[in-house]
Amino acid sequence: MEAVNADEFTVEAVERALQQLYYDPDMDKKNVAQKWLTQAQASPQAWHFCWALLRPDKVPEIQFFGASTLHAKISRHWSDLPPGQLDSLRSQLITQVGQFASGPKMVLTRLCIALASLVLHILPETWSTAVPDLVCAFQTGESVTEADGQARCLVLLELLTVLPEELQSSRIPASRRSQLRSALAVDWSSVCSLLQQLLQRPDAPCLVRERVLRCMSSWLTLDITLKDSEGLLESCFALLKESELFDTAVETIVSIISQPDCQRFADSLLKVVPQVLALQEQLKKAVQDGDMETSHGICRIAVALGETHCRTLLEQVDHWQGFQALVSMIMSCTGTPGHYPVDETSSSLTLTFWYTLQDDITSLDAERQTLYLQIYRPVYFQLVDILLQKACFPRDEDYATWSADDKEQFRTYRVDISDTLMYVYELLGPELLRNLYDKLGTLLTDTTHPSSWQDIEALLFGFQSIADTVDVSYSDVIPGLIGLIPLITANNLQLAETIMFTIGSLAEWLSDHSLMLASVLPVVLHGLSNPDLSVACVSALKRICRECRHDLQLHANDIMAVSQVVLVKDIHKSPQCMWIMQALGFLLSALPSDEILGKLLSLVTPHIQQLEKLANEPSSANKLAIVHILGLLSNLFSTFDLNKQNERLEVMRPVQTQPHNNNPVVVVLQQAFPLIQTILNKWLNEPEVVEAVCAVFEKSLKTLLHDFAPLVTQLCELIGQMFSAYPQASALDLTRQLVNIFGCEKDFFSPIIALLELLTNITMSIFQLGSRDHPDVVESFMQLHAQVLRRKSNLYLSDRLDIKAVFYCGILSFKFPETPTLKATCLLFTELISHCEDIPAVREVLQEDGKLLLQTLLEAIGGQSPRSLAEHFAEVLFSVSRNCPSMLSVWLREALLPPGFPSSHLTTEHKEHFCQQILREQVSKRRMKDIVKEFALLSRGLQGTEYAANY
Repeated sequence: MEAVNADEFTVEAVERALQQLYYDPDMDKKNVAQKWLTQAQASPQAWHFCWALLRPDKVPEIQFFGASTLHAKISRHWSDLPPGQLDSLRSQLITQVGQFASGPKMVLTRLCIALASLVLHILPETWSTAVPDLVCAFQTGESVTEADGQARCLVLLELLTVLPEELQSSRIPASRRSQLRSALAVDWSSVCSLLQQLLQRPDAPCLVRERVLRCMSSWLTLDITLKDSEGLLESCFALLKESELFDTAVETIVSIISQPDCQRFADSLLKVVPQVLALQEQLKKAVQDGDMETSHGICRIAVALGETHCRTLLEQVDHWQGFQALVSMIMSCTGTPGHYPVDETSSSLTLTFWYTLQDDITSLDAERQTLYLQIYRPVYFQLVDILLQKACFPRDEDYATWSADDKEQFRTYRVDISDTLMYVYELLGPELLRNLYDKLGTLLTDTTHPSSWQDIEALLFGFQSIADTVDVSYSDVIPGLIGLIPLITANNLQLAETIMFTIGSLAEWLSDHSLMLASVLPVVLHGLSNPDLSVACVSALKRICRECRHDLQLHANDIMAVSQVVLVKDIHKSPQCMWIMQALGFLLSALPSDEILGKLLSLVTPHIQQLEKLANEPSSANKLAIVHILGLLSNLFSTFDLNKQNERLEVMRPVQTQPHNNNPVVVVLQQAFPLIQTILNKWLNEPEVVEAVCAVFEKSLKTLLHDFAPLVTQLCELIGQMFSAYPQASALDLTRQLVNIFGCEKDFFSPIIALLELLTNITMSIFQLGSRDHPDVVESFMQLHAQVLRRKSNLYLSDRLDIKAVFYCGILSFKFPETPTLKATCLLFTELISHCEDIPAVREVLQEDGKLLLQTLLEAIGGQSPRSLAEHFAEVLFSVSRNCPSMLSVWLREALLPPGFPSSHLTTEHKEHFCQQILREQVSKRRMKDIVKEFALLSRGLQGTEYAANY
């Protein structure tokens, strides 16, 4: 817009702006036009120019803007409607809706929404008969097949449809919304009667009946009861025979019977059951014809009824046979022939029903529970058979034709079946495992009927689903199962994978029955050389080594030998190599102490030799290899825990735990230390390499604990060198771990305090040069000092640690936009303030600059930082309130004194009220969080908004 003033919102000016918005290629001009048109819609003149834009000679885009303007004025600027204009507005709007009955559709819909908005403004006080009046205005006696009659009928249906939708989408206060819902519900009987007449008219076109169904779905959002919809529901069931209306009828029926409120009308529900059961012939035909859409739709209806109203229908004990027939129907949906998702899509819809039925049966009173368990236990055994059948893989040649997406959907579907089987086990108990075992035994020993690998795999899959999450230690069939596993010829990848997962799921059982390890461990070790079995096989090995580590001495050499071969040959991808190392860490740490070091050295020496070759030749390929090998070491050390072995020994012979002299991991790390320093010297600017080095020491620290002592001084020096050359968060995180374990030990006070001093000074220099590019370093620095303050605060009594430097770094950190950095900063100040009495340097810096802290904090709360952090800022304020109440009173009032700080939305009264609340609150942290959240909303001008209600 070039020279159009705000008071010149004329029809011509609006049309010029629309021309510019739609057709000008210049984006800046489009944006100017958009902004001007928004102002035009908000202006009082819009009540007048909107009608001119709707004239028949205007193009549809201009008519649409006129209709949108009307809706905007009615919904958002109702208060500036000129006095005495309501009746005129209403009649003009009804006339316009009638004139656009034949389209354009987009203009008609927008006008209908505007009329709906008007109704909601004046119902029921000013226009209590709005709905019947609209029905009367647009209803016609002409046949709905004639053009004009059909158009008016469709307009009426559109109006009736958008009315509840507008109620749902408009910003209306809850109490008013409730009043309007009740007022509209009063008119349902007349609307229902009209809709039923239209559905039952033999000459009603398909389009009209489809709109009727849409209208029904819209009115259902007003909590219309099932009792008040019985006739319409019956008509909807009749429409399921008509293919053009099938999908819409399904949606409407599901909407009606999924209303939880229906449970109050058991009699109405009982009438629905035979209507659903009557669909079985149509369902059967659809399945036979391969009509997935129809079978899917009917299945949705049956499941909606069964799932939503299971409890209510179970309580009607006199009608148990009807409900049992519905359960059988749902069972037939679960067992729909074919493979999901290629041949059918219905079976997956039913799975949650079986959870619901089981839960509802077990929550009934004892008498009814006994009755229903007698009826439904056989049903659940049947369900297990069907689920295992559905979990079967297709024939190899068919599976090869499936798309990647189909295979992924089938994998997810099997996970859902697995979860269902696990849940069903709670109902059926050990008898279920016995049932599966008997079937598996029959399949593997019956030579007259050769079994397919798919059937064997499905039964093992059932076992694994249950054993993965349920304690099967008391089952008497597990020894037999483990005896059967070596008999299975795993000449198929999926079957071999399931065997591995099944063995892994039995690892806990094997730890109590170690003699059986000899049966299954060779199966796992044999599979370890097959890259296609990588995840399943390595997972099984790791679980066995973790659960059975104290019983593997006889098998240790075999496990070590096979593992070393596959690691050297690079058979597995990196994540699985890491799992193998974790498995070996469990294994080695449980061996007799005189064997550990030799085996550990034989395992790591080839990798360390490889590191030596790579260390001096910087290249991107070598970097990846170095990171991989360091990852192997850190994963090995993460599970190499001699303290666990001590715990086991103490159960048999309690003794005082002592640090291990010459812990094997320490010996390896001492030998590798010069090599690690060489790697760092060459690769210091590569964050991945530095992170990988830090991970080796961090994992070792976590498992070795005080056994790590011989390496502390060396490690402090190494971290100092790393951080001096190239500051990285990983070095600070490693220091945090070091401080946590050794911070208060006299022998290490000096190297640790020296390291903290160096890290603090270097980080200070980063802040001085501009720390904005290093949010991760800042975050880790805050976490490190928060940890020191919480666990080892006496380190700050040393003159070598500059607490003031830490304080001012924290103040600067509040300016960062990254949420994790701000959280860490809040944590630091919460801890720091709690030491204002016992650390003189903390008291001194707070006396000097406590007001600066408060100003920075208030600025963050007032709008600079994300609202989600309000409760973390509240933690800091609570710490100040608890520990420095007298100083807080002065700082707070001084900080809030400047007008417009921390926000122009805040009045003097707001600030004073906030001060009083904060100064009073020294007991409840939750209350402090509420106060700060409220202040944050006030500062942003959001208090009382819809957003604030959900905040």
